[in-house]
Amino acid sequence: MFADREEAGEQLAERMKSHSWDNPLFLALPRGGVVVARSLQRQLGGELDLYITRKIGAPSQPELAIGAVAGDGSKVLDYNLIRRLNISEDYVEKKAASEQEEIERRMQVYRGERPLPEYAGRQVVLVDDGVATGSTVMAAIQGLKEHDPAELMVAVPVGPPDTIDRIACEVDGVFFVDAPPSFMAVGQFYVRFAQVQDQEVIDILQEVWGNG
Repeated sequence: MFADREEAGEQLAERMKSHSWDNPLFLALPRGGVVVARSLQRQLGGELDLYITRKIGAPSQPELAIGAVAGDGSKVLDYNLIRRLNISEDYVEKKAASEQEEIERRMQVYRGERPLPEYAGRQVVLVDDGVATGSTVMAAIQGLKEHDPAELMVAVPVGPPDTIDRIACEVDGVFFVDAPPSFMAVGQFYVRFAQVQDQEVIDILQEVWGNG
């Protein structure tokens, strides 16, 4: 059990210190991942930025992920679930386009006109405050692979074992603190898990980037 996201990041950083780090690029999945990533960057050095993905929710159950989309249009879809719920291809495409627009809006809010970082040839670490189904992380992985990083890794404080294993098959390494078999939601492993607000994300980024 973590007190909050900052403590979770500190524990995660301890697990990561044995790896050889060379100016890593920590790409946080907003909004909760930004708080965790700041703790990693403080302890391990490197650079902090964002990589935004968005869940594609089912028509009648928006909280149920049938896939996810990244800012560059990369999609990861749960085709079995889509078939089982009889969801049309048209719905999936329209919802993915809508979520991609939201990604672009958030990138503008958080980053303004700041140039995107270079991914190629770098140690890139995707960071979130936890994973459940892993759909948003998998979409980010697929998008980032196109940019040819030297190492592509994932760092999360907590996630179910099957999701951690599935992610591990797609990247060069996964760092985590706990992978409990009885897993219902990320928030159950935090004492304080209030939603991170946009302004907190902006404040963290301005602090890290020197108000530039």
